[in-house]
Amino acid sequence: MAEYVQVVKRAFKHLSGHGGVRGAILQLLRVNELKTGTLVGVDKYGNKYYEDKRNFFGRHRWVIYTSEMNGKNTFWEVDGSMVPPEWHRWLHSMTDDPPTTHPPVARKFIWENHKFNLSGTPGQYVPYSTTRKKIQEWVPPTTASK
Repeated sequence: MAEYVQVVKRAFKHLSGHGGVRGAILQLLRVNELKTGTLVGVDKYGNKYYEDKRNFFGRHRWVIYTSEMNGKNTFWEVDGSMVPPEWHRWLHSMTDDPPTTHPPVARKFIWENHKFNLSGTPGQYVPYSTTRKKIQEWVPPTTASK
């Protein structure tokens, strides 16, 4: 009987940790899992970073993505490139110190405004060719108009 009480308590903790039943359902639809843990920090874009050391290594840190970043609605289109580099280090356990307690050293190659991956969009990077074409396209002959 005590085990069932613990299961119910954990269920209520998960529901309250995500803003009730509606928030838990949206979280399940958005990222397919419910996790609760301690809030470690929030980046300047609104992404929230959590940690729960009871989970096994590699699953003990996670991010709840913001719903809007750089003017784009990202509620249903989350992407791993939405995480800034300083938080990426902490998420992937390259460091134990989050950027909230140990801010990163300023480097000239780190952008002030982090941009997420734009592949497949009109804003994607497309390199131009510096070589001459080997095949020229056919241009139909023009007819003399009378």
